[in-house]
Amino acid sequence: MTELLRAKHILVSHEYEAKDLRAKLGRGESFESLARDFSLCPSSKHGGDLGEFPKGRMVPAFEKALLALEKDQVSGVVRTQFGYHLIKRLL
Repeated sequence: MTELLRAKHILVSHEYEAKDLRAKLGRGESFESLARDFSLCPSSKHGGDLGEFPKGRMVPAFEKALLALEKDQVSGVVRTQFGYHLIKRLL
């Protein structure tokens, strides 16, 4: 059976935006609110929730960062061909 993953993310165009949002998270702001307000991904309307997906579906840099996280942990800035992400692991 394929391992399922679940994550939320915030996608922005510039590294400095991602770093600023990471700092806001560190000050206690809500991941979901920041995703709704700033993420460029259509998942923003769901607080950045990407739902469940099988291992191997996401681009390698995203998946590698996700798999390094513990449940409910948020990544540092992750760069992919889509932009800069902050990733929160749910499963």
